[in-house]
Amino acid sequence: MNTEQLIVFGVLGATLALFIWGRWRYDIVALIALLAMVISGLVPSERAFAGFGHPAVVTVAAVLVLSRGLLNAGVVDSIARYMGRVGVNPTMQVAALTGLVALCSAFMNNVGALALLMPVAIWMSRQAGRSPSLLLMPLAFGSLLGGTVTLIGTPPNIIIAAYRAETGVQPFGMFDFLPVGAGITIAGLIFITLVGWRLTPRRQENSVSKDELFKISDYIIEVRVPAESKFAGGTLHDLQVAAAADDVEMIVIGLVRGKKRQQIPSSYEVLRQDDILLIKADTESLERIIDLAGLELASKVNEDEHREKVAEGEINIIEAVVAPESLLIGKTAIGLSLRDRYGINVLAVARQGQRLRERLGRIPFVVGDILLIQGQEETLAGALAELGCLPLAEREMRVGKPRRILLATGIFGAAIAAAALNLLPAATALVCGAIVMVMAGLLSSTEAYKNIEWSIIVLLAAMIPIGQALETSGGAQLIADGLLGAAGSVSPALTIAILTTATMLLSNVINNAAAAILVAPIALSLARGMEASADPFLMAVAIGASCAFLTPIGHQSNTLVMAPGGYRFSDYWKMGLPLSLMVVATAVPLIMWFWPL
Repeated sequence: MNTEQLIVFGVLGATLALFIWGRWRYDIVALIALLAMVISGLVPSERAFAGFGHPAVVTVAAVLVLSRGLLNAGVVDSIARYMGRVGVNPTMQVAALTGLVALCSAFMNNVGALALLMPVAIWMSRQAGRSPSLLLMPLAFGSLLGGTVTLIGTPPNIIIAAYRAETGVQPFGMFDFLPVGAGITIAGLIFITLVGWRLTPRRQENSVSKDELFKISDYIIEVRVPAESKFAGGTLHDLQVAAAADDVEMIVIGLVRGKKRQQIPSSYEVLRQDDILLIKADTESLERIIDLAGLELASKVNEDEHREKVAEGEINIIEAVVAPESLLIGKTAIGLSLRDRYGINVLAVARQGQRLRERLGRIPFVVGDILLIQGQEETLAGALAELGCLPLAEREMRVGKPRRILLATGIFGAAIAAAALNLLPAATALVCGAIVMVMAGLLSSTEAYKNIEWSIIVLLAAMIPIGQALETSGGAQLIADGLLGAAGSVSPALTIAILTTATMLLSNVINNAAAAILVAPIALSLARGMEASADPFLMAVAIGASCAFLTPIGHQSNTLVMAPGGYRFSDYWKMGLPLSLMVVATAVPLIMWFWPL
């Protein structure tokens, strides 16, 4: 092993450790690794950032924009609205939801497809009186399976297609992944529908309604501003500042003045005598704010009346889940000034099916947290979108106008056809489709940029030169030689199975795109060592990288359902392990049949 190989393996080992540790986001880790390679001289400085222009990176960005255009047009919503007709039989619900999400994930970002159908799954669970945990994990796994069907279904497929071009032949086409991807998807859906969902945990605490989970009305109190209060004539902001200075946590969710009711009154609203404030606070905080501000309890309003106010829309509240790229991650409600900047109140937080009892203003949000949010009806949806939160139980499905659905479908279909028929390279065809969607008004240019997951783009752009360094330094060949020596007495099919399994295990602990980039050079070296076609080895890497069923951190879809489903880390392998074994058992013969050595 020479010095260059030692450096490459050292940097990769440290990178994998940082990916698994999770202290820093994966795109930051990838950039650190890239800079280490550049400083060591293994990646030429003039090629350090060439990855940003790589066709795979451009294709991923275009697919994300196209996915948002399809969502805005209501293409998937128009299908999802029929889910209510499935009935309450759990097997039928699982079959319908996983089949639909797999179909959508084949042609759009799988996290986007999951985010759209997750509220539908939760609504169906509550209608049936069952825990959402029975549907959400199957839904997430279905989105991963569906992504294996086409070139654009998942970033690993796009990456592997680009690596095929290094062998001197055309990159994989739009539907070259279909024979193997459709085979494992059908097998996986049959398993999930008949057996898999029965292996998910029954989180009964998640089957309760929103009010029962958060018990929000227990904490809404009405207080009156008497004439002698020192805040009569002052602003609501003055009251909030005084409460914060005395370490009192309260949330003003409404103001009643005569017959007029206001939700989330302005912080600069001047308080008047006999104003009624609807305050969310615990008993201790309530007592302290009454003493501090000279307020008094209004005439008692029982819990049923509070629930009626919520039900009648006088207090608009909605459940939302913190998405992987949310602005809230690592921040607190106070730190982000959610009330002043976005016009919303966070009334409660639940994590893994349990309401958090800490003081709300001091809770750093994490991916998957369920928030109970209050806001004005006209601004709530915009605030959630800007913050990167996905509405859950109260979400109203948008059904696009037929003209917009047909327009979006036509643009997307034309881009897919141009790539599939080799009229244009895939990256060029999809970028054209994305631009036409913006020009057609299906999404704004600002929205297009916002929906590109820049952390994924940076990760890919940084890891591509690292993968090339692994190959040019001879590191990939060294690993391949070791595998060839160990697998000298086994069949090619078993070698493919080992490669698929190894990639799958790696993708369960690091980002799947990074896993594909790291293993693809090894697959190419392995093919050269066996004097065989690279196609079956690359296809094995693509399948393995896309099927991370064992952990919640292997894919964003798994992370996204963790809190709404009340899952624990150890819950995933119970259905994920047999599903992974089935994928390998199905994929290997299909690969050997359609992509022979």
